[in-house]
Amino acid sequence: MKIHDISMTISEDMPVYKNLDKKKPKFINVDNYENASHYETNLEINLHTGTHVDFPLHMIENGSTSDSERLSNYITQASVYDLTHLNECIKKEDIDRLGIKKGDFVLFKTKNSFDDAFNFEFVYVEKIAAKYLSELGVIGVGIDTLGIERAQKNHETHKYLLEKDIVILEGIRLKDIKPGNYQLIALPIKIKSVEASFCRAVLIES
Repeated sequence: MKIHDISMTISEDMPVYKNLDKKKPKFINVDNYENASHYETNLEINLHTGTHVDFPLHMIENGSTSDSERLSNYITQASVYDLTHLNECIKKEDIDRLGIKKGDFVLFKTKNSFDDAFNFEFVYVEKIAAKYLSELGVIGVGIDTLGIERAQKNHETHKYLLEKDIVILEGIRLKDIKPGNYQLIALPIKIKSVEASFCRAVLIES
């Protein structure tokens, strides 16, 4: 058995969405060995930082939150698909060639996995492709960038998936992962009634 860590490391200088300062995590030392007998740190962090899961409330008014999530969706078989040849977006015809079936959890490896900094031209899932995935009945979609969509005024890619309670897993790192089938563990941190949560995502190779 081999375990592959596909999570981003949380740090103050990590890539964040659109390089926005308000999205950068902050580590605040509140106790140290100069003023106490122990060491403690507070962390100020956006819930969409690094490798994370979006819940319906993120893009749907009155949508469900972290409270409604089923853990079985985050410990499951998943398939990694190599789409590194794509330069702009993942389209319906790209997905149609993959043989995806109902109940699959799909992880898309694109050229995003080779970016060390935030790339404003990241490869994303086009809205018609997202609708197609929802019609296929997948249980989850993972993408190797901090957003599953790009420049969509009405956020259709998110909505087509979240309306069907399809897991959106963003910010996975697949640079060193070969295409194939794995067991995915990507448990969101247990936070009450929120629209997203970061997670430690791993792939287990038998």
